[in-house]
Amino acid sequence: TVIQERILCDSIEEAVSKAVRKLDGAYSLILMSATKLIAVRDKYGFRPLCYGITPDGAYIAASESCALSAVGARFIRDIEPGEIVVFDETGVHSIKRGKVCRQSFCAFEYIYFARPDSYIEGVSVHASRKKAGELLAKRHPVQADVVIGVPDSGLDAALGYSARSGVPYGIGFIKNKYIGRTFISPGQDDRHNLVKIKLSPIKDTVCGKRVVMIDDSIVRGTTSAQIVRLLREA
Repeated sequence: TVIQERILCDSIEEAVSKAVRKLDGAYSLILMSATKLIAVRDKYGFRPLCYGITPDGAYIAASESCALSAVGARFIRDIEPGEIVVFDETGVHSIKRGKVCRQSFCAFEYIYFARPDSYIEGVSVHASRKKAGELLAKRHPVQADVVIGVPDSGLDAALGYSARSGVPYGIGFIKNKYIGRTFISPGQDDRHNLVKIKLSPIKDTVCGKRVVMIDDSIVRGTTSAQIVRLLREA
C-alpha cells in the first residue's frame, strides 16, 4: 500500500501518512529507505513503540526500551498513539494524524509479553508486575509456607506477593531456556509435552509445604493443570 501511495505522492512521509489512514487495528511499523527511518504507531496505541539515540548519534526505534539498552542507546521517548516519526539526515520529525482515539494499550505487555527491564509509557514492567502481586496478596490472603512464581513473568509478581503477605519467597521451578512460548504450539499434545520439558520443580522448596504459586502466563489455560500436577508430584 505504501508503494502504491508513493507513486501518487511527493514524499515518502506523505505516502506513509496516506497509507496508514486506511489501517484500523493494532500495529507498530518500522519502514526504511536509503535515507530515512520511519516509525509508525497505531492510533489506539495498542502496541508499544519507542526510540532512542546511540552515543555516535544514530537513532534506533524498537518495541521495548530494553532493546535500546542492549546496544548502548539512550531512551528518548515513547512514540505517541497515531504518531509517525521520521528520522533522516536533518533530524527527527513528528507527524500527528489529527485527533487520537481513546488509548487502548494492551495490558498483556505489562503482565506477560514485555521484558521486566523495559519501561513502557513511563512505567517499569518489573514494578508493575510486582505491584500486581502485592494487590493479589491484599485481596486474597492465605496461610502458606512459601510463595513461588512460574518463570519468567510470574517471578516478579511472586516477589510482590511475598513482600506484602510476609510469606517467604522461594524458587519453585527451573525453566528450560531453550523452550519458547508454549501457548503458540500448534497442537494440544505439543503444548502438554513442552510444559514437561520447559518446567522442572525444585523439590526442596515445595516438598511438604503449603505453596502459593503465582502464574500470570495463563493464555489458553490448558497448561495450568499440568503445572499444578508437576508441583503436587514434587
